[in-house]
Amino acid sequence: MKSSPTIALVGNPNAGKSSLFNQLTGLRQKTGNFPGVTMDKKSGTWPIDAQHTATVIDLPGVYSIYPKSLDEQIVTDILANPAHPDYPDVSVVVVDASNLHRNLLLFTQVADLGVPTVLALNMLDVAQQQSKVVNSVRLAMSLGVPVVRINARTGEGTDLLKKAVLGQMQEPVLPGKLFFDPVDDVPDLISDTKTQYKLTNNYLALQYIIQHDGFSFLNTPQRKVLDEIIEKHKFSEPTFQAGETITRYKRIAAIVTEVVSDQRPVNEPTWSQKLDRVLLHPVWGYAIFGFVLLLIFQAIFAWAQPFMDAIDSGVAWLNSQLKESLPAGPLTDLLTDGILAGLGGILVFIPQIAFLFLLIALLEESGYMSRVMVIMDRIMRKFGLNGRSVVPLISGVACAVPAIMATRSIGTRRDRLITILVTPLMSCSARLPIYTILIALVVPSQRVLGVFNLQGLALMGLYLLGLVSALLAAYVLKILLRTKERGYFIMELPTFKLPRWNHVGLTVWESVRSFVWEAGRVILAISIVLWVVASYGPGNDMDEAEARVKQQNPTAASDDLQDRIASERLEASYAGNFGHFIEPVIRPLGYDWKIGIALLSSFAAREVFVGTMSTIYSIGSGADEEGVTIRERLRQERNPETGGAMYTPALAWSLLIFYVFAMMCMSTLAATQRETKSWKWPAVQLVYMMALAYVTAFATYQLLK
Repeated sequence: MKSSPTIALVGNPNAGKSSLFNQLTGLRQKTGNFPGVTMDKKSGTWPIDAQHTATVIDLPGVYSIYPKSLDEQIVTDILANPAHPDYPDVSVVVVDASNLHRNLLLFTQVADLGVPTVLALNMLDVAQQQSKVVNSVRLAMSLGVPVVRINARTGEGTDLLKKAVLGQMQEPVLPGKLFFDPVDDVPDLISDTKTQYKLTNNYLALQYIIQHDGFSFLNTPQRKVLDEIIEKHKFSEPTFQAGETITRYKRIAAIVTEVVSDQRPVNEPTWSQKLDRVLLHPVWGYAIFGFVLLLIFQAIFAWAQPFMDAIDSGVAWLNSQLKESLPAGPLTDLLTDGILAGLGGILVFIPQIAFLFLLIALLEESGYMSRVMVIMDRIMRKFGLNGRSVVPLISGVACAVPAIMATRSIGTRRDRLITILVTPLMSCSARLPIYTILIALVVPSQRVLGVFNLQGLALMGLYLLGLVSALLAAYVLKILLRTKERGYFIMELPTFKLPRWNHVGLTVWESVRSFVWEAGRVILAISIVLWVVASYGPGNDMDEAEARVKQQNPTAASDDLQDRIASERLEASYAGNFGHFIEPVIRPLGYDWKIGIALLSSFAAREVFVGTMSTIYSIGSGADEEGVTIRERLRQERNPETGGAMYTPALAWSLLIFYVFAMMCMSTLAATQRETKSWKWPAVQLVYMMALAYVTAFATYQLLK
């Protein structure tokens, strides 16, 4: 036995693999009560005994070893290739005990490939709720492999699983015969393939025949040889595969009848099925989903506001205290007006980010998110998207980068490409700081009907605008990218479960930590650069601007004079010069040179906009005021041409609409390039989204000004 054996966790989507993976390895991998969470293989270590520590690999969930998408191909590439570095010494097939009939299909295929296997019987509590009793001893005898009863959510049964895995590594126990032996139907085909590639397993030889075009470990000449074998024997892959599935299910049905006793009255629906009659209803389903969205966005404003106010005031207080206690000079200015002002502009939004991910995690954990995918599939198809596109689009509310990676579960190339191109239109968490600070400036915090907060309704409207624009863009792309490929959407609805609060808390913590860490690093770097270019200028321009202000305002009050000097020095700086350079382009949108600086800096990441504005307005006018928050600074900003408020409803809504559509995230463009393997599509994404942002922001400002 190897000193570091490899254990592969295999199973249907939502069977509990990722939960078991966390129990075995202790790694903090995110899991959810909806299919498609694990989009790539994850690995960790599992101490089996004092001498051996195994590497555990959590493979993407699949219903069959015949892949329908890129993520499913990972599973077949590993299990069909003994030379693969991740080829398992033992595969643990995790099955849902409440639905053995479907889950055992994958098990029989993995076992037939000759991989030593342990069957982990999970979700026995769900089976019990459905009045189903599974005889695991009889099941082990019928299958010819060890069967272990586990609870992946609580860790129950993992010690028995460890013993079973250790036994399979030391003395592998395989089923007495294949559950489906292709040599019974096509003996010559299997014989030629085994001889050509020196194979010993009949079912593996069949996979070489059927899946050779998708196997990454076969080169072009090897695939051509397999094509010749297929042509020689006039082999029909679809017909044979369909016959194989029927044969397997017949044998599985006999096993399930023998080992499962169902004590439910005939045709009595479960409580999950009763709920689904309402949640999946063609009318009430959408009404309930709309109400859930409304609650989420109301909660983001109502619940998070006290925490945001506390952080905002705390950062402003700390800034003023540092200015009073530290000696005046460039380093103090860099720390307070540069670094702290920039970071404070993002830290204030931690409560809203936390509440957003908390509520999304509850929907995932409970199982409701799967119902959302089903009802949204009805809409998606009208716009040319695959039902599986719902997963990336919903994930895009958190971050577009993993959402784009999640498109690997989409089977057809056109549907996958369209989903990648429109996913960034979904409002991600990086836009939330921009939305909330601008909405707070122009939308009154008052209630409608005594329940709904106007600011929450405005926020929900922006998210819905992103969704509608994504659907319309998909419809246009469907027309432009014509193809004969047909999409499909197959998904099993999980039963409703109580949220696991440790998983919910972990999700919120990881999301907030990632947001602060990723955004914080970028903002820290940009804040330092921005402070430098805003504090220094070409030649003596800044000194001359200060002298000019003093000469023009000899009788001005001290505070007013300092504000004017700070503003003129900023305008004469390198940052001010560049802002004035791009101002003619953005002036039709209502933006001035200060906003232009923030727009440019936010190309690195959208959330940098708020941090940049914090730095700009700390360096500019009002810098000497103690305890002034960024929202107050924006509210106090004056329009030099009109003398009125700079952030009018027309300007604020123009900015809001601009950021709904603007592709201002380099990481998203990089993810698009990586997934499409071409720079053409990131370029298309950048051009069409920026054009859409500019045109709609222009129209918004001109209509409202």
